[in-house]
Amino acid sequence: MLSVSLLLLAGQAIFSPALIAQMPAAPQLVDTFTGKPRVAIISDIGNEPDDQMSLVRLLLYSNQFDIEALIAATSTWQKTATHADTMHTLIHSYSEVRTNLLLHAKGWPTAEELDQRVVTGQPAYGLAATGAGKSSAGSKALAQAIERDDPRPLWICIWGGANTLAQTLLDLRAERSPDELNKLIAQVRVYSVSDQDDAGPWIRSQFPGLFYIVSPSRANSDNYYAATWTGISGDVYYRNGEGADNTTVTNQWLDKNIRSKGSMGKVYPKFMFIMEGDTPSFLPLIDNGLNAYRRPDWGGWGGRYVYLQPYGETHPIWSQGGDEFMRANSQDTVTGADGRTHVSDQATIWRWREAFQNDFAARMDWTTNDFAHANHNPQVVVNRNPGAGPVEVEATAGQTITLDAAGSRDPDGQSLQYHWFLYPEAGLMGFRGADVSLAGEDGPVAKVTVNSPCRAPWLPLIPCKGEGVMHIILAVTDNGSPRLTSYRRIILTVNPAK
Repeated sequence: MLSVSLLLLAGQAIFSPALIAQMPAAPQLVDTFTGKPRVAIISDIGNEPDDQMSLVRLLLYSNQFDIEALIAATSTWQKTATHADTMHTLIHSYSEVRTNLLLHAKGWPTAEELDQRVVTGQPAYGLAATGAGKSSAGSKALAQAIERDDPRPLWICIWGGANTLAQTLLDLRAERSPDELNKLIAQVRVYSVSDQDDAGPWIRSQFPGLFYIVSPSRANSDNYYAATWTGISGDVYYRNGEGADNTTVTNQWLDKNIRSKGSMGKVYPKFMFIMEGDTPSFLPLIDNGLNAYRRPDWGGWGGRYVYLQPYGETHPIWSQGGDEFMRANSQDTVTGADGRTHVSDQATIWRWREAFQNDFAARMDWTTNDFAHANHNPQVVVNRNPGAGPVEVEATAGQTITLDAAGSRDPDGQSLQYHWFLYPEAGLMGFRGADVSLAGEDGPVAKVTVNSPCRAPWLPLIPCKGEGVMHIILAVTDNGSPRLTSYRRIILTVNPAK
C-alpha cells in the first residue's frame, strides 16, 4: 500500500502543469439559440420494433421541434433495405390525432409537411455505399438542412448507420471551400446511438470539428451494454441497470399506458430487446426545463456526456469516461429504487425515467381526450424568472442565497410538489465543482449556503483556485394522472471570498 506522503506526491504529479497541458480542452460552447431545435433523423426503421417506437414518441413531441428530414437508412442490422414506407404509415396515424393534439398545445406540423420530409438514404451498407456519384435523396436533404441559413444548430439524431451523413459531408467537402465547410459543420450537432456501421468512426476522423456525441463501438452489439443510451430501458436485457426501477419500461406498462390509446397507440409495437433504444438522441431537445441540449455535460433525459478522447479516436468528442480523481466524469451518483446509492453512466438516464415515461403517457392522452380530461405540465418560475431557460446566479463563498419558486402554477389547477436537488456532476468540463449546502429541498423556497468554490477532492492538499460551479435542479410535480414534472436548472457560479 502506498503511504499517504506518496499518495500526495502522486496527486501533485497528476496535476502538474505539463500533464494538464496534455488534457483536451473542453469546448466552451453553450448553445443559446431561441426557438425550436432543428432536427434530422437517420433511422434503420424496419429492422426491429424499437425505431418505430421511437418515431411514435418523436411525433408526439413534434410541436417542440422543427423536423427537417426523416431519413430511412441502413445499418449493420439491415444492410440492403430501407423502409420509408413505415415512416409514412406512422405519419398517417399521426394525421388522425393532430386535430386533438391542437386542443392541448400549438405548433404541430401537418402530416403533409412531415410526409414531404421523409426520404431514403444510402441503399446499401456503410462506407462502401458512399463516394462520388452515390448521393441519395437522404444525403441531399441533409445537405440542404445543413446549408440552410438559420442561426439555430441542426441536430442530427442517428438511430442506425451513419453512411447517409458521410455522403452528405463528402458532397459538401467537394463543393465548398475549407472555410465554408468549417462554418457549416460548426452548426451541426450529432447524437449517434453507438456506431451501427463503419461510417461513424470515419466521419469523426475526417471531420474533427464536428460536434459528435457517441459511445464509440464496433458495428455489432458486442459492447452496447456499456453505452449510456441503454439507461432508457436496458436494465433486464443488458443487465446493467442495478438500482433502476423498470416498472414503466415493461411491455405490461406500455400496454396499459401507451398501446391502449387511440391510433398512435395501435402503431406502437412491443419491443424485442429493449424499449426505444434510439429515443435518448432527442430526449435532451424536449422543452422540459433541463435545457440539456445546451451542453452535453449538463445532463438530462438523454443522459450526460463529457469531452475527452476515447481510445481509438483521433481527437476529443463528447462521450463516456473521464477523471475519477476529481470525479469529473460521465457517471451520475443516484439513489436507486432499492434505497442504495448507485454510480453509472446508465443512471444519467434512468434517474429521470418515471418523469419521461409519465410525460409520454400524458401526450398519448392528448391524442384522445380534450383539455379538461388530460394532464399538462406545471409552469415553473424561479426568482421571478418565468419560462424554461436556465437561471444563472453568482455568489461568493460564505454567502447564503434564496431560490424561490413562488409564481409556479399548474394549468389544470392541481397542487404542486417541489423538490430541489444538487447535481454536482453537471457542467464540470472546464470548471471545478463548488461546495454548497442546500436546505428546504421539499418546499417552494430553498436556501443555498455557499461554502467554497471548490469541493473536496478525492485526495487532500489540492489547491483551490478560481471560481467553481454547481448546478441545482428544481423539479415541480403535479398531482394529476399521470403525474407530470417540469424542471428549472439553476447554474450557480461561486467566486472566492474576497
